[in-house]
Amino acid sequence: MEGITEAVNNLNIIDSSNKKNRIQVSNTKKPLFFYVNLAKRYMQQHNDVELSALGMAIATVVTIAEILKNNGLAVEKKIMTSTVDMREDAGGRPIQKAKIEILLVKSEKFDELMAAAQEEAALEYEEQN
Repeated sequence: MEGITEAVNNLNIIDSSNKKNRIQVSNTKKPLFFYVNLAKRYMQQHNDVELSALGMAIATVVTIAEILKNNGLAVEKKIMTSTVDMREDAGGRPIQKAKIEILLVKSEKFDELMAAAQEEAALEYEEQN
């Protein structure tokens, strides 16, 4: 039994290390622009970001992706949809939830646009102080 537990723990470690650039979006936990800004940071660090959501949060993920694309920061690389089997409660009946994963990569103008935005923010800060 210990060997199985150890193998499962090792799988979790390997799986989580491969997805350092994944953002699992919830439409109840954080505001929309928290995720937009987090995605920008992930793209700066990793050159791409994977946005993932279940059920009702799918609309939020699509909105985040569209904001990044419309601002010229990201390009859509891949969209994957699927269904996931879940349980409502610990002993509840099984239900299927829709899942979406959107992979975005930095646009050619990403670094230029981010530098301009940081410069603009610095100027606004100086004006306020």
